[in-house]
Amino acid sequence: MADRTQKIPGVQFPFPFTPYSIQKDFMAELYQVLEAGKIGIFESPTGTGKSLSLICGALSWLRDFEQKKRQEEARLLETGPSRDEKDPSPLLSASCPETAAAQGPAGEPDWVTQFVQKKEERDLVDRLKEEQIRRRKREERLQRIHHNSQLKSAAKRLRQEEEETENLLRLSREMLAAGTGAEQPEQLESGEEELVLAEYESDEERKTARGVDEDEDDLEEEHVTKIYYCSRTHSQLSQFVHEVQKSPFGKDIRLVSLGSRQNLCINEDVKSLGSAQLINDRCMDMQRSKHEKRNEAEEEKPKRRRQEKRASCPFYNHEQMHLLRDEILAEVKDIEQLVAVGKEARACPYYGSRFAIPAAQLVVLPYQMLLHAATRQAAGIRLQGQVVIIDEAHNLIDTITAIHSAEVSGSQLCQAHSQLLQYMERYGKRLKAKNLMYIKQILYVLEKFVAVLGGNIKENPSTQSLPQTGTELKTINDFLFQSQIDNINLFKVQRYCEKSMISRKLFGFTERYGSVLSSSRERPRLAGFQQFLQSLQPGVTEAPAAPVDEGQARAPTSPLMHIEGFLAALTTANQDGRVILSRQDNLSQSSLKFLLLNPAVHFAQVVKECRAVVIAGGTLQPVSDFREQLLACAGVEAERVVEFSCGHVIPPDNILPIVLCNSISGQPLEFTFQRRELPQMMDEAGHILCNLCKVVPGGMVCFFPSYEYQRRVHAHWEKSGLLGRLATRKKIFQEPKSANQVEQVLTEYSKCIERCDQAKGRVTGALLFSVVGGKMSEGINFSDNLGRCVVMVGMPYPNVRSPELQEKMAYLDQTLPRRPGKAPPGRALVENLCMKAVNQSIGRAIRHQRDFASIVLLDQRYAQRPVLAKLPAWIRDRVEVTASFGPAVAMLRKFHREKSASS
Repeated sequence: MADRTQKIPGVQFPFPFTPYSIQKDFMAELYQVLEAGKIGIFESPTGTGKSLSLICGALSWLRDFEQKKRQEEARLLETGPSRDEKDPSPLLSASCPETAAAQGPAGEPDWVTQFVQKKEERDLVDRLKEEQIRRRKREERLQRIHHNSQLKSAAKRLRQEEEETENLLRLSREMLAAGTGAEQPEQLESGEEELVLAEYESDEERKTARGVDEDEDDLEEEHVTKIYYCSRTHSQLSQFVHEVQKSPFGKDIRLVSLGSRQNLCINEDVKSLGSAQLINDRCMDMQRSKHEKRNEAEEEKPKRRRQEKRASCPFYNHEQMHLLRDEILAEVKDIEQLVAVGKEARACPYYGSRFAIPAAQLVVLPYQMLLHAATRQAAGIRLQGQVVIIDEAHNLIDTITAIHSAEVSGSQLCQAHSQLLQYMERYGKRLKAKNLMYIKQILYVLEKFVAVLGGNIKENPSTQSLPQTGTELKTINDFLFQSQIDNINLFKVQRYCEKSMISRKLFGFTERYGSVLSSSRERPRLAGFQQFLQSLQPGVTEAPAAPVDEGQARAPTSPLMHIEGFLAALTTANQDGRVILSRQDNLSQSSLKFLLLNPAVHFAQVVKECRAVVIAGGTLQPVSDFREQLLACAGVEAERVVEFSCGHVIPPDNILPIVLCNSISGQPLEFTFQRRELPQMMDEAGHILCNLCKVVPGGMVCFFPSYEYQRRVHAHWEKSGLLGRLATRKKIFQEPKSANQVEQVLTEYSKCIERCDQAKGRVTGALLFSVVGGKMSEGINFSDNLGRCVVMVGMPYPNVRSPELQEKMAYLDQTLPRRPGKAPPGRALVENLCMKAVNQSIGRAIRHQRDFASIVLLDQRYAQRPVLAKLPAWIRDRVEVTASFGPAVAMLRKFHREKSASS
């Protein structure tokens, strides 16, 4: 691979090939944002090499930053503490900004100031020496892994020896256990003791930790300056890691990919649980079991019977995980490669990757892990003084809102209450007073939640009709008062649920007794519980089950797990959220939903702690949402925000965007919610498409505002014969509602276009009906012949009658200042949601430098100046607004004839 170097004002950006001019500008601006500690909003259309620009720009800055830091360290270590109190070390100022800022307070003698400063500089030198030693040891370890294959072989032999030893120990324990005649207290069945809650101590009561875990010690290792890169999906993260591997930095950078236990677990027994929550709980339970065993062994109080029933994870081996950590840092790996190495090393990739965070220079992780404070803390992520890059950020606000919102149904509330009540009856005599107290509090809360919906906790929710239906919105405080739980400390209840893992215990309890019961006399009370559980199962009929989307399939979980999330949401500040009470015909379908109104409250900590934050994406317009809803509300000053938007790499004449204001018959095109279902409007759209199919080669994608509208239009065109006319020119495809059918439809669509291109017959390609915000409006590339024309029917405004949206609009109107000549903040939100969806959809067609496509916007409202202003600049600058269809179709015919001839 070529390693040409581009020079931009004093900074060198290694690049795998000669970069486009927009990539040079992107990297230079990114470098300056990181150097100055700003918040950058970077927009670079798909096909412009955004990922490589981010990699080479950010890692060039990190390279220079580390070089300057080491030079300063060397100077300090060579010369010792500075003798000039007026010129303290830059490293001292950087590491202790609060001290540097407070130097020489008024009235303090000079000798005191000098003494304090000298001591701080001596401490800094000591820290630098320790850091040098740690860095040298780390580099030596990684160097050995790079060049010494014998180390890997030795590690493998060690693992095999440990496995044999563990097997012998296990067999010995089984023999000893088989020889003992001790019986379980209270005649609990085999394996049932692990369902009983352990004695609970709150944080206030726990004076000292019950033995610090080795991995916690390791997390105390000093974190080097690093870049956290996050994106939405694991596939996007893997693609980014592959770009890093191909970049000039791929050989030297220390990169770690983080993921959830669900993605990284290699213990098949745990992974088979399916649900992320169950996997998390089981993993933590196995760890706790291991540490309890270690503590008991140290105290010489063995409890063999209990130890056998709570197995520890064989992959949670501290020594092996540290070897895995070094393997991770020695060479760039994506998630799949990390899992493969973990299996080979028989070491947990989840914890091995966590151990690698402090020494890593680039950490790659999904949105949720970075944007959720508790998850950050659990993963050992420290943002203080670090750089964060959030890619594919067009839906960042929605993502933060979704992560911190929660909903529970009446069915889940009743089911959790019944499970917990039966659990308490079964194990009540074995539980300590603290556990009983919290369980009774949770039962009380569940009962009150059902009551506030208008139901009765003692009756079956599926057959229980509510006295009134409808939707009601409450502030958090009003909801707590109305539910009569304002006297309960939800913070303590939430903490108890988290620490005691009661939802995990309940799940195990339900697994044991929720199925067909044996005729044991020991648990006659559970028969009613089992019948109740069966009555709550949806779709228990003789008819075959309907197909389920792969993306929608869910493993069974304890309903209390969902309720814990709702309880946590209720601890949000009163002004930042609302509770929506949705009362349906019966209690089972009714729900309580927490809606987060202020996502900035959770983003504020990120921007406060980080040195710099970069929000990047292919299509971020309109960016006012980021500035106002996210950054301004998070306390970021306007001067700290930098916007950068680059053009596309395609020649300007390779795109033809047209706003069509009137139909073929001269009727105004305005697909408002009130007019779009008129037969006349659907006919006009069909006639336009018929004419476009005659002049556009290859594939066309037509976006509709919703699945329901697409269905209605399709049915109307089929009835009127328009669908048949369309089929004479293009074969018709429809976006499927099932996620697992998308790939099949796309494959058939692609093959059809290829066949038509070769046949040169009357049918010139294919026409795909898709939905804005659906499965094909994001992440799917309709490049080249797959998308020569994108048609947008109407403007996909969200449902303004939605209670959630109305509350969000009212909140923004109250919170944000209204700017002269601009729409109110609430109205601006609706417009921005619409245009973000439009921009994501129409950007599907142009994917690389030599690509070309036309875009047809069927609605006269697109011609309005405020609407045009919210299109991406590379599209907006080329838009042609046409009042009649004739000139528009003439431009399209000429455009496609010329481009097809030259391609």
